[in-house]
Amino acid sequence: MSNLLKGVPASPGIAIAKAYRLEPDESVPQRKAVEDSAAEKQRLKEAVEAAKTDIDRIREQTLERLGPQKAEIFEAHLFLLDDPDLIDAAMDQIDSEGVNAEYALYEVASGIMEALRSMDNEMLRERAADVKDITGRVISKLEGREHSALSELSEETILVAKDLTPSDTAQLNLEFVRGFVTEIGSRTSHSAIMARSLELAAVVGIGNKTSEIRTGDTIILDATQGEVIVNPSNDQLEEYSLRKREYEEHKIRMRSYVERPSVTADGVQVELASNIGGIDDLEKVLANGADAIGLFRTEFLYMGRSAFPSEEEQFTVYKHVLEKMKGKRVVIRTLDIGGDKELSYLQLPKEMNPFLGLRAIRLCLDREELFRTQLRALLRASVHGKLAIMFPMIAVLSELREAKRILEEERVQLEQEGIAVSDTLEVGIMIEIPAAALAADILAKEVDFFSIGTNDLIQYTMAADRMNELVSYLYQPHHPSILRLVQLVIQAAERHGKWAGMCGEMAGDSAAIPLLLGLGLHEFSMSASSVLPARELVSRLSKHEWSGLAEQALGMSSQQEVLDFVNQQLRSEA
Repeated sequence: MSNLLKGVPASPGIAIAKAYRLEPDESVPQRKAVEDSAAEKQRLKEAVEAAKTDIDRIREQTLERLGPQKAEIFEAHLFLLDDPDLIDAAMDQIDSEGVNAEYALYEVASGIMEALRSMDNEMLRERAADVKDITGRVISKLEGREHSALSELSEETILVAKDLTPSDTAQLNLEFVRGFVTEIGSRTSHSAIMARSLELAAVVGIGNKTSEIRTGDTIILDATQGEVIVNPSNDQLEEYSLRKREYEEHKIRMRSYVERPSVTADGVQVELASNIGGIDDLEKVLANGADAIGLFRTEFLYMGRSAFPSEEEQFTVYKHVLEKMKGKRVVIRTLDIGGDKELSYLQLPKEMNPFLGLRAIRLCLDREELFRTQLRALLRASVHGKLAIMFPMIAVLSELREAKRILEEERVQLEQEGIAVSDTLEVGIMIEIPAAALAADILAKEVDFFSIGTNDLIQYTMAADRMNELVSYLYQPHHPSILRLVQLVIQAAERHGKWAGMCGEMAGDSAAIPLLLGLGLHEFSMSASSVLPARELVSRLSKHEWSGLAEQALGMSSQQEVLDFVNQQLRSEA
């Protein structure tokens, strides 16, 4: 009899194959007394060097397959193996307690992982998996055994595990691995991010229900819905084989939209842009025919390293992106650190609520030299394409004016140095704070564009942390209150002759796109993989018709009422 398990759809796709359980190595090294601490520390040192060699090899493989941004994960692993809080602390424990290297490293790592897992920040909690990955590798070297054999799989397989480490995911043999299911994890975990890069179906966060799957069981992995069917019936196998074919055919059909313009059924041109985190995302942007880059998250240039990127390093990256886009607009957001994004080398004050604290533009105005370095790099790069600079988390007009003042000072300084700066540079802001949305008519007078960051706008409007499962039901992008704020921003932009875009997850949502089109949104920025389905959907919609329908939605009482209304309209048009 089949069994249905539900989890988080981390990377879309449908796969049917035999399960292979990857059993975690939960063995705890035994404490042993050693007489020669110096020799034991040398053992640990040699094991660390051997692990570094392994990680460097995996980093090179990842660089070749997935690009520099994903390879940075392993740069961070190498950095951890030089972290005095980990290796030096284990060395000190060998000295002070006269214990074996395996036990000393395990004890120190366990303390670090416990501290990370207790933190409110999801990104930091997930770093515990990195510590476990690298220490497990070193301990396996000390014990003289192999760390993982995932690269040696030889038949079509869906992996089932408590979790997959970044090095596990990077070494998957894609000739045979069709997808994976994990007990823990989220859409932002390293394994989920890498699965999307590999276009590998993945469902995470199943919980302890993974124990119901045995190696050799046939399983259906529907990662479009976040469902796993264990030992399906013949009817289910037939149904999902058809769904899988239809999914693959849909992906092929979408390819016909790569060269098509982003135009509605009644002839209205819109801009379907893509969000990126680094230069290795560019190929997918170009392959999916995006009209622009609507959000370049520059904080990823600062993460996974031990020091700030230099002006020259940033200039090189920005120039490369602008040149690759060949005159299409590139919206580059200035540094957005804080909240759920931290830098190990940037000491920030501990805050009761970092999401409402010193982050994004507030941090940049507080650490002005850091901000000026980035602005100089951006201004220098501006002559190499169509650049738009965007300031994040603007709450009040004074912040915008201060940011523009610093930008203008750096422009003047560069021109005095004989360095050219584009005279068509656009300057805009993210609207992600309700105060900014409500005052959009004031802010519109002093910007060239708005880009609505719905991820934060929704959680701030609803006063509900989108990472908190207990209040996740309040993360409602289709709620009339959110739609009304979006309408205020778009109308304010139109009144002042400016354009309004959106770079949150909502921009690529098939149920939101018709409403946003009807409200007059000019630019929709989303993940590269969402561009073609969005273009196909837009080609079937009439902006004129949805203008009236969107007005109706604004008067509704709940998100569910709005969703039912939109889905009914889309079905009637199909």
